[in-house]
Amino acid sequence: MKKVKITALRRSVYPDLIERYENPLPDPCCIEVGQVFTANGWERPEGFCPSAWDTLSPFVLALSHGAEGLYGGWMKNPKAALLSCNDGFRPVSFLVEALEEDADG
Repeated sequence: MKKVKITALRRSVYPDLIERYENPLPDPCCIEVGQVFTANGWERPEGFCPSAWDTLSPFVLALSHGAEGLYGGWMKNPKAALLSCNDGFRPVSFLVEALEEDADG
């Protein structure tokens, strides 16, 4: 099983939607652009947003087990995926890439 690198590439915020629909939250998102996490298959990396993990984890698991060309090969790198978390108010886009390094060493 391969390690998987998760890099936060972009973070968007939609103030009009937040004002109209969201109840105030004390700390709605902890991810910063440029943050990098390493996943060992099914394990959520320490400090990684649980909600974002719910969205990304099936892809992380697939890539860690050698999947390539997800969704018919829409990525230039067949061992990667560009995904966004499911937060409709402040989505974060992540690059998820299988590494050559095994998770167990």
